[in-house]
Amino acid sequence: MLLKGVLLAVQALQLAGALDLPAGSCTFEESTCGFESVFEFLPWILNEEGHYIYVDTSFAKEGEKAVLLSPDLQAEEWSCLRLVYQISTSSGSQSDPSLLNLYMRFEDENFDRLLWSAKEPSDSWLIVSLDLQNSSKKFKILIEGVLGHGNTTSIAVFEIKMTTGYCIECDFEANHLCGFVNHWNPNVNWFVGGGNVRSSHSILPRDHTFKTELGHYMYVDSMYVKHFQEVAQLISPMTTAPMSGCLSFYYQLQQGNDNIFSVYTRDAAGLYEEIWKVGDPGAAGWNLAEVEFSAPYPMQVIFEVAFNGPKGGYVALDDISFSPVHCQNQTERPFSALEASCNFEEDLCNFYQDKEGSGWTRVKVKPNMFQAGDHTSGLGYFLLANTKFTSQPGYIGRLYGPSLPGNLQYCLRFYYAIYGFFKMSDTLAVYIFEENHVVQDKIWSVLESPRGVWMQAEITFKKPMRTKVVFMSLCKSLWDCGLVALDDITIELGSCLSPEKLLPPPGECTFEQDECIFTQERRNRSSWQRRRGETPTSYTGPKGDHTTGATTCISRLPTWYMDKKCDSRPGLYEESLENSA
Repeated sequence: MLLKGVLLAVQALQLAGALDLPAGSCTFEESTCGFESVFEFLPWILNEEGHYIYVDTSFAKEGEKAVLLSPDLQAEEWSCLRLVYQISTSSGSQSDPSLLNLYMRFEDENFDRLLWSAKEPSDSWLIVSLDLQNSSKKFKILIEGVLGHGNTTSIAVFEIKMTTGYCIECDFEANHLCGFVNHWNPNVNWFVGGGNVRSSHSILPRDHTFKTELGHYMYVDSMYVKHFQEVAQLISPMTTAPMSGCLSFYYQLQQGNDNIFSVYTRDAAGLYEEIWKVGDPGAAGWNLAEVEFSAPYPMQVIFEVAFNGPKGGYVALDDISFSPVHCQNQTERPFSALEASCNFEEDLCNFYQDKEGSGWTRVKVKPNMFQAGDHTSGLGYFLLANTKFTSQPGYIGRLYGPSLPGNLQYCLRFYYAIYGFFKMSDTLAVYIFEENHVVQDKIWSVLESPRGVWMQAEITFKKPMRTKVVFMSLCKSLWDCGLVALDDITIELGSCLSPEKLLPPPGECTFEQDECIFTQERRNRSSWQRRRGETPTSYTGPKGDHTTGATTCISRLPTWYMDKKCDSRPGLYEESLENSA
């Protein structure tokens, strides 16, 4: 039902003209506003009746692409780039879908930065909002459409608009509502109030932006509430760049005991966190609310009103804004993932051991037929927990990481190797140490039998208070003790399995999900192939990928790499894997 709200908003966009559009914007009413099709590829076609540009399979083949290049642009302040688009395909055609990609090309770089990509078909227009960080460099925007399989496949762009500010900001004066959408509910929904919208439910005399009856705002009322805890949600676009500061907005409400107005954040994995709830209903007019907002990974802001009955009154919302300065001059040192990571090449970084004993020792082992060396390079240092460096019959080693801020989701990754244990219980375990309550919560432990090779573990966790990650290795009996190796500990913000992560730097690819934006000049018997595990023939290729250091038989994680099968025929050694950007 989200699409219904988007479709209504975008249909209204057809009434807007192309006058006074900001640089980098176009409604494609009568022209392409300085955007030009790149000659080497298919041309984008301007449909003057429908006011959009498109490319389809009526005059092109599957796999062909059309590239639209903007004029020179500059964004010395944070900007929001919004694209209204549609991808359509033949019914039942799921293989080789069409792609719509958005790139940024800086004037002094010889590659294009991928900002966003979509391949899901839709029966209606969709809106995507992308935050662009400020830069003094000039750049161009590239819109690339790649046609997929099907006789009626098409890609269309209805509007592109670049405005100063953040994508989560909105005064609700634009017809597309800044990409905010109402989560459809049969009984309670957010509506646009003010302007030419005059009904018995649009009861506010004026908005906050212009303070007139012609200005717009969003509102929800309880007139049609039928059930206990009826909920209406207004959802912002997903953030696409790390941001932290003060989120402010204006609201007014009729509040008794029958409505609750709250603000939540929701990450790409669907986890909610309440960041504000109305207390004192405040004055009868517009009231200012300020709340600390941190989005180090993709998040949405959700304005939610819950009604308990038909007498819950109304809630109105206007002028959502964001400042990178913390609310009321609060200062908080931003979290750095680098400070919570370590490869142990130089020292223990910000990790330390407890005073009861030194169960972990930083060692260096020359690779041989029994050991592969450290995980980082094979020739460096790693941590080892064993009895050779202790005088006790057994050992217990606790390795503490640096303090991590609360209310953030983290992805912990590390590599470990186990040698010579008879019992796996507590051989290696990971705990979360809650500093305020001095509580340790086990979140992971070794379950597999020893293999003597580097294996990867990844754990997603989130705690409401400041925490530390603790690696513990325990051996109670000298006769049961083996070796436990630990290396390349990294902590990133966000879920390890998040479907939407901030895009990696251009040119980087682990091939875990796909081929990223790398393409081949042509495909034949000597093409590059995406593989996992060992190659099918003996003494050719690796036994596993480099990313996780594991083979298919010993890992539950996808472990992919690119492999090239050589053909004995002449002239087939020149194929290359190129970055299409």
